[in-house]
Amino acid sequence: MEGFIYPNEVNLEWDLLIAIYPYITGLVAGAFIVSALYHVFGIAKFKPVARFSLLTALAFLLVAPLPLVIHLGRPERALEMFLRPNLVSAMSGFGYIWMAYLLLLLAEVWLVFRPDIVRYAQSSQGIKKAVYSALALGVYDISPQALATDNRIIRLLSLIGIPAASLLHGYVGFIFGAIKANPWWSTPLMPIIFLTSAAVSGIALLLVLYVTVTKLRKASLDYECLHSLALWLGGFLTLALTLEGLEVLSMLYESAESWEIIRQLITHKIAVTYLGVQYALGTLLPLLILGGAELLKRLREETKTYLRVLAAALILIGVLAMRWNVVIGGQLMSKSLRGFTSYVPPIWGEAGIITATVLMLLPFLLLAVFTYLIPPWQAEVKPPEPRKVGVWWKG
Repeated sequence: MEGFIYPNEVNLEWDLLIAIYPYITGLVAGAFIVSALYHVFGIAKFKPVARFSLLTALAFLLVAPLPLVIHLGRPERALEMFLRPNLVSAMSGFGYIWMAYLLLLLAEVWLVFRPDIVRYAQSSQGIKKAVYSALALGVYDISPQALATDNRIIRLLSLIGIPAASLLHGYVGFIFGAIKANPWWSTPLMPIIFLTSAAVSGIALLLVLYVTVTKLRKASLDYECLHSLALWLGGFLTLALTLEGLEVLSMLYESAESWEIIRQLITHKIAVTYLGVQYALGTLLPLLILGGAELLKRLREETKTYLRVLAAALILIGVLAMRWNVVIGGQLMSKSLRGFTSYVPPIWGEAGIITATVLMLLPFLLLAVFTYLIPPWQAEVKPPEPRKVGVWWKG
């Protein structure tokens, strides 16, 4: 501890779990944006990852509330927000927003994958047939008229999902921005900054996952899709950098009484994670790499792919550092504006590094299960042929 610290500021109330919560939530919003760009705006270059992005968003959305539930200490009390709703509470608002978005995303995923589910249900045997029949929900009509109706509903749900995804993650920024007592958090730009960084992290995650999974499947990459993902990633990253820079510059220009402790915070207490990881490693270097990969025409597509994956991986690290700097960094300053406390996450325990790592890996496990049950690679994966009985030409 340094300077003057109030006794109740020694221990941080919002720990590592609260830092990874907005990170996971942001990946949901970012992944959904890619799907919406295809289904709503008709950007055909995103077709190879449109279905995969929906499954990615669903996997991360299911895990998003777990850090909060574990942080409660009494996880069973999480249901109280639904049993005793408080519509004016910003904290309980996440439960309502999350549930509404989950229902919307489940409906869209079901409609997008319904033709595949029906074909699998009609061609599988045993347990698989029971699973796919349950997923079909008793609706087996995949005629052209039915699919045309599904497509109209999918587009409508995607259109609704864009503001819903923005609300899901913009709300997280609102929670921090509405805390007037903390000068590091209390800024109108906080919801917008969280939203743009969510889009950045989600697109970066999809780029890394698409290349990795395609290589594991030994399939061919769609380089036009990768090119478009890289361009959108660079655009959102530039916007995020601009907004975050404007936030600090406005604080510097105003030079309020809190600026001195904020200056010490970003140049001393969190200098490594803020200036080093968030900006240098996670923003500026990826921008240079992405720009070089797109501008240097002589580079082979394989080389460009590796550069894009490297840039996307660095961006994911940078966005995680941004969440750490906001959540943890904002609590290191004393309310007296004359001192700092410190925080080192434990390895074990409910708020330890091991728990956080498990929570971060859990969405990837769910995604593996989802892609096994309903493969999103519709252009390449065909449903298994049904077993024929009798003479083959009579079916």
